[in-house]
Amino acid sequence: MRANLSAALAVVALVSALGAAMFAVVRLRARRSIATATQRATYDVLHTAGLAADPLRTGLSATAAGKAVRHLRTLVGAAGLALFDANGLLALDGRGGHHGEQLAAAARRAITSDRSAVLGQSELHCDRVDCPVRGAVVAPLAGPGRATGALVAVADDHPAPGLVQATLETAHWASTQLALAELDSSRERLARAEVRALRAQISPHFIYNALTAIASFVRTDPERARELILEFAEFTRYSFRAHGEFTTLAEELRSIDRYLTIERARFGDRLQVRLQIAPEVLPVGVPFLCLQPLVENAVRHGLSRKPGTGMVSIEARDAGAECHITVEDDGVGMDPAVLVAGLAAGDPESSADPVEDSGQHVGLSNVDERLRSVFGDQYGLVVETGVGSGTKVSMRIPKFHRHVRASA
Repeated sequence: MRANLSAALAVVALVSALGAAMFAVVRLRARRSIATATQRATYDVLHTAGLAADPLRTGLSATAAGKAVRHLRTLVGAAGLALFDANGLLALDGRGGHHGEQLAAAARRAITSDRSAVLGQSELHCDRVDCPVRGAVVAPLAGPGRATGALVAVADDHPAPGLVQATLETAHWASTQLALAELDSSRERLARAEVRALRAQISPHFIYNALTAIASFVRTDPERARELILEFAEFTRYSFRAHGEFTTLAEELRSIDRYLTIERARFGDRLQVRLQIAPEVLPVGVPFLCLQPLVENAVRHGLSRKPGTGMVSIEARDAGAECHITVEDDGVGMDPAVLVAGLAAGDPESSADPVEDSGQHVGLSNVDERLRSVFGDQYGLVVETGVGSGTKVSMRIPKFHRHVRASA
């Protein structure tokens, strides 16, 4: 009996020892995985800042302020926090609601003067006996050239230096996010303006010549005239559409096909077209009107100035993570030095046809700038040309990019 008891006690002791060892291992592993207090505090601040940054990057509005104010209050560590614009209160989290008029007046002063201020209890007089508000820190939110809003931190004691500094730093950080929002908005406005410039570039001569070509078929081939009118209508509808900075390569090529159909009716057999398009790249998103101006330039400058037959080649190849597109003509070409000067100045003075070449350079530089703006400097146009050697324009388009949302 004693032997059995001793054996049992030995087993218990062994299990206890193993359990202690396992606990020690787990505890050691836990120590390795748990961050230090400083690391945890850093993570919390960055995480909270990220939550506030997303709405602020859309601009200073009531909706954005409502989503950001709670996170900004956490960053500042205030009893309450409010966001104002020049028109008044946008959002408030925490205490201070019954001091709305006083805080709004202080915010307006900060916006007008572009200077911060610390308010004491005497400046936030209240008839409520149980009012917890004892002070506030008001900091302007800087905009491009002037303050556009104000951040107000409400304190339940006289604002300490730590609260003042936290409020000023948070306001400076929020101003940076609002400046980035304005930059994004400016970029979008610039993109729309560039598209409008390309639309304005559609030559009146092309419209006149297209209608003249259609008219020539009205009596001799009414069905052909009807088809050309429909193609012309669809071409202009696409070129002047009001929505979307991006489209698909398939839509851009469809519009180009309509353009070439109209030009072939005018030039007849003088215009030859070669297409080599990989089906895999048809859904790729591209900037709206990034390819069409290149084809128009190839026809205008590659055929109209060349006697006899001219060939325009359009190729789109699948290149892994990218789509490689080229537009080439066997026309008269031009001096590369003249092309570079024209792209830099916008209009080469030595051109034999300034009006036509100006449009060409506007189209090339516009497309080049938009590609670089969206995808990066490494994605600009590559132009190969020479006198009597034709012109080849190449571009690379990433198949997937976070800024690109194609719309039909």
